[in-house]
Amino acid sequence: MNEKGKKLIDYKLNALSKSKFRSSFHLKEKDIQYCYDKGLDTIESHARDFVAQRLAPAYISNDGKQTPMKSHPVFIAQHATATCCRGCLYKWHKIEKGVELNQKQQDFVVRIIMEWIKKEIDRYENI
Repeated sequence: MNEKGKKLIDYKLNALSKSKFRSSFHLKEKDIQYCYDKGLDTIESHARDFVAQRLAPAYISNDGKQTPMKSHPVFIAQHATATCCRGCLYKWHKIEKGVELNQKQQDFVVRIIMEWIKKEIDRYENI
């Protein structure tokens, strides 16, 4: 990730951390352990798959309900980073609804998810 991309991700994560709802999401110990067990490369692969299948299509029949609130670290991260549905993606990241996400947009979503997960792991390790 280039410096400009890193700054954008940091800016977005800072803004999201000021939202009472978005900042209420944290990985639990079992989620952290899952990340350790699988490795961050595998978690990123899962994120890419989830984004491609559940977020990237122009129209999603269950938009707003396609991302569970638990059961995988990526799902929790999606809610924390407002990348859980097309409505949140538009509200927080100004990515239009009704248009398929291009590869650059999908990469951005995966990067912000992964940065949030890494911050959660760091937070957990420093408790």
